Amino acid sequence: MYKPENASSLEKYSSAITLSDMEVFIFPELLYSLVLANAMSPILWKWREDPWFEGLDKQNPYRRLLRVKQYIMDHFTFNLDLDTWGLTTKDKEIARFSSFISPDALSQSNALFGYEGDKYYFDIDIRRHFGLDKYNSDVIPYWKTETIEAMQAFQYKPNYSSGAGECVSLATLYAAALFVVAKIPLEKIYLMATPLHSQNFIDVNEGVITNNRRIVTKNMWFNGTELTEKARRALQHERITIISNNSGFIHTLYPDATISQSSYQLFKTKISSFLTTDITFEILANFLRQNSKLQKCFQIAHLCCGKPRYIEAEKVYSYEHNSKFKVGDSTRAQLLHEIDEDEFYTNPIESRMLLDEVETYFKTNKVSLDHPPSIEDLQKHLHHGCYNVECVSKELIDFCRIIPTLPNEQKNWDDSQSIEIETAWTRDQIIDYLLSIRDTNEVASLAFSAFRDLTKSPWKPFLKAAFERNPACIAGSNALEVDKVYQMLKEMENTSIYDDTRLAQPDEVWNFKRGDGLEKAICLMNILKYRSPQSNCMLTESGNTLSVEYNGKIFAFETNKKIGIPVLSDFTF
Repeated sequence: MYKPENASSLEKYSSAITLSDMEVFIFPELLYSLVLANAMSPILWKWREDPWFEGLDKQNPYRRLLRVKQYIMDHFTFNLDLDTWGLTTKDKEIARFSSFISPDALSQSNALFGYEGDKYYFDIDIRRHFGLDKYNSDVIPYWKTETIEAMQAFQYKPNYSSGAGECVSLATLYAAALFVVAKIPLEKIYLMATPLHSQNFIDVNEGVITNNRRIVTKNMWFNGTELTEKARRALQHERITIISNNSGFIHTLYPDATISQSSYQLFKTKISSFLTTDITFEILANFLRQNSKLQKCFQIAHLCCGKPRYIEAEKVYSYEHNSKFKVGDSTRAQLLHEIDEDEFYTNPIESRMLLDEVETYFKTNKVSLDHPPSIEDLQKHLHHGCYNVECVSKELIDFCRIIPTLPNEQKNWDDSQSIEIETAWTRDQIIDYLLSIRDTNEVASLAFSAFRDLTKSPWKPFLKAAFERNPACIAGSNALEVDKVYQMLKEMENTSIYDDTRLAQPDEVWNFKRGDGLEKAICLMNILKYRSPQSNCMLTESGNTLSVEYNGKIFAFETNKKIGIPVLSDFTF
């Protein structure tokens, strides 16, 4: 719980405000705190009134999940740029977290600190990929996880027609929306964070993984498409650093785990099953879809006008892009029928294996990953001069079974923090419950800081975050005189993206060009503090008028936030 005299506590609670990817890695409690903050949001509860969700309660869990997925796809886009939340430096962040974690351990949390787990990003040059090559090697982006309010507010930015968010934002939004709107129990929702990505595993049917805006079922996981390959990348090449659900979390680097052991064991069983499949002909065809270099070793036969015809496998796979039919299932004949006859050969193509004969093999042979003799027999059948069958069979096995790198279980287990919220509860009941346990449950306590309610969370962490980790408004106003900055803030719409007694941070005001007078005043103070750290700056309140006093000047703003500012009335820097 928050201890104002404790520097570590202040750092953690201020991190609940800014929620950068690095902060979530250092303080894993924050991942679920944001889920709870979104679950308390009136915006999310308003979704339930949308006609899109009419009759949702009558549908099964998977259909409800699909409805939420489509709503998220229609209303949010994926955003990960350098400009939104500004830049920081490696040295600054390493120094900030030095009392919590070693620089070597931090380098394992993020590719920008040296992490190389996913060779895809390493090979393409991670800094060039994210547009950082124009800066010196010490500069890194200040990627922050957005609340649902900030995600929705992207619609106010130029060139955005909808809301937006990065992968952790979308993962936490999914978790909250599946609970509040689709009424999926919290214990069935697991959040998974890797150094480069964040996804959720939902224990519905055979399992579902949320990936940014989309979802991936077990069948989709093994379909070999480019979209699925991207979804598989994180679990296939990276270690999972954090797993979190309503019972707590487990972190790969920390010795203590708060997630219940039974919940963690269930997750391990479910995710392992999801990531594993037997080898069938359809799976082999999907494997070839993903490994296009192998397609040139195969041909496909087709009976046309009573006569056999033959065609290159890669040509047939290319036709899949504009068809609902597939090479590996019962619709292959219909796919072949869509191809013009002059694309076929009258005789078998030399040096190519006939895929139809491989299919015949699978009709009479079961191939199991847990039965080595069946794998060996398949290798004999697939042996061909076009490729090394041992290497290809290994790649096929890797395609059919991903063994995720999970946090080890040699932990100090403390599973006393479970958050028990029923799907039938109202928003007010959820808020009341979290208030009732906040003194004994830090995730619940941090949730109110992430929720930004300054009547239910401390001011000092909010201000620390505001004045230390909001570089976008500073960079955006750098070339402007103070009077011009003040005028710009005054001309912005005087409406907060947060309701009631909740407050936006300075960069949210600046990015979305709107804010209550109190939020604008704090934004101006942040800019002034950066420009002249030694100067006195004070905020005073008189009725609905706020006055920022700076070097003999007064900048006035009108506020509708009935919060009171006792902490700021004598705040100087």
